[in-house]
Amino acid sequence: MNKTHYRTLWLSDIHLGNRDCKAEYLLSFLNSITVDTLYLVGDIIDLWQMTKQFRWPNAHNQVMHKFMQMSQEGTRVVYLPGNHDEPIQSYSGMAFGDIEIERELIHTTAQGKRYLVLHGDQFDGDVTMGKFHAWIGDKGYDLLLFLNREFNRFRAWRKREYWSLAGYIKKHIKGANEAIARYREACCQRAEDMGLDGVVCGHIHHPESTTENGIHYINDGDWIENCSALGEDTQGNLALIHYLDIIERASVTPLNVKPASSRAA
Repeated sequence: MNKTHYRTLWLSDIHLGNRDCKAEYLLSFLNSITVDTLYLVGDIIDLWQMTKQFRWPNAHNQVMHKFMQMSQEGTRVVYLPGNHDEPIQSYSGMAFGDIEIERELIHTTAQGKRYLVLHGDQFDGDVTMGKFHAWIGDKGYDLLLFLNREFNRFRAWRKREYWSLAGYIKKHIKGANEAIARYREACCQRAEDMGLDGVVCGHIHHPESTTENGIHYINDGDWIENCSALGEDTQGNLALIHYLDIIERASVTPLNVKPASSRAA
């Protein structure tokens, strides 16, 4: 099987340790590609969730091993921690084995365009309207994920592919769309102030590529709802990758990885 090669790949919001992480899909995707530079754009490990309930299935462990394997086999791997893996932020400028750790950086494409790369939690103050609204948003998102989980359990019983009910609902909630717009504006303003061509981020689980006031805004999405990434080819072209669409077109079966036999509550 020929593997797709990327000059650069951006992944964010994988949330390893979270029960809604789509680790099997991600493993299948990573095993189908090669890449020169891999940016892990925050919330790779969900330390928030793991303080509530430790959960580390074998598939999640295999994802971490895959990242380390890639870094040892010639891929430059850069980890840009976000809010759910916040403790790792203190190691910015250092390295864990062959994996570099940076809070944010500037990436230059093969076409010479310069993009700010960061998780995006830096702009939370521009998006939320206070702690109470943030709490309501967090609880509401938990409910969305619960509905998404049960809906797809039913689809699996019907032998249907995964489909993001949570993403569909969010697109039809006015408040969510307003928050996304404020976030996009804050990201683009930061890139404009730095004299850059664009910004690549994650954080809000909403894959998108658009231009705002001359700034190219790209959100690479997540592996909780959307199973998306951003890729740069050897000519410097950037494009969002929707792995669920690839699976549907190619009839790819995700890796059947058995969960770890023991878990601590």
